[in-house]
Amino acid sequence: MTPVCPFVRAVRPDDASSKRSGDNQCQHAAEHESKAKNEPSDSSIIEPKCPLGYDSRSFKIGPLSCVLCKALLFDSSKCVPCSHLFCKACISRFKDCPLCGADIEKIEPDEELQKVVDKFIDGHARIKRSSVSTDAEETIKVKPVIYEDVSLERGAFLVQQAMRAFRAQNVESAKSRLSICAVDIREQLKESGNKPELCSQLGAVLGMLGDCCRAMGDAGSAVTYFEESVDFLSQVSSEDMEIIHTLSVSLNKIGDIKYYDGDLQASRTYYFRSLDVRRNALKNHCDSASLEVMKL
Repeated sequence: MTPVCPFVRAVRPDDASSKRSGDNQCQHAAEHESKAKNEPSDSSIIEPKCPLGYDSRSFKIGPLSCVLCKALLFDSSKCVPCSHLFCKACISRFKDCPLCGADIEKIEPDEELQKVVDKFIDGHARIKRSSVSTDAEETIKVKPVIYEDVSLERGAFLVQQAMRAFRAQNVESAKSRLSICAVDIREQLKESGNKPELCSQLGAVLGMLGDCCRAMGDAGSAVTYFEESVDFLSQVSSEDMEIIHTLSVSLNKIGDIKYYDGDLQASRTYYFRSLDVRRNALKNHCDSASLEVMKL
């Protein structure tokens, strides 16, 4: 069965005009498909996709996602009376439903759906599927399915969801996903020791948690996260310019917070530490690529 986008209007059996229109669309689609086979594909052309991820070639977590922030639902909330679902922070900015345009009389929490989302995160694992049917009676090859959202490892998946939420200003959602990711990495560090790869990952995640706290106005927690990020990133070899850049940025951000708090002496100290990190990096790495990274 061909997947259908939920936004497509269903055709009634007694609607003759719609039927004729549907026939024309099928004929046009067949001509387009035949033409596409004969012409080379253009990589610059992006196929239109349903915002919830319902299409024939990719599997996404559409039913568990918020159409506004494109991330997993957080504080799942239902609009009354239309019953469309969004993150609470996302839909709170609207007076009309962004999907159907209905007036929002009130917003109700959907705790059952949120439990499903939380279970999905807890049980997240790499999904693998065969692109060819295993039924002996079926000889037709199906299209390869791209598991875009759920084919990532748990840590990368959580960071992806957090970044989507953060870009959409759903900071609480981003902080929640990053906190889970940080807990996972800490557990790995306990089991395997302070491996450089894990230290760099945790340092980056803690830095993003600091950004979330800063966006929420919690300067104290932001400084705590940034300082912990600096501690872990300092344990990693100074050969990686990306890590050096992240380390210097974290120090700069602490300096900014101290400056706005009026602690100019502490601010000056952190700014100098950030400069020292960059100067030492430039002494050891004089190639053009390293210079470009440090300019960012």
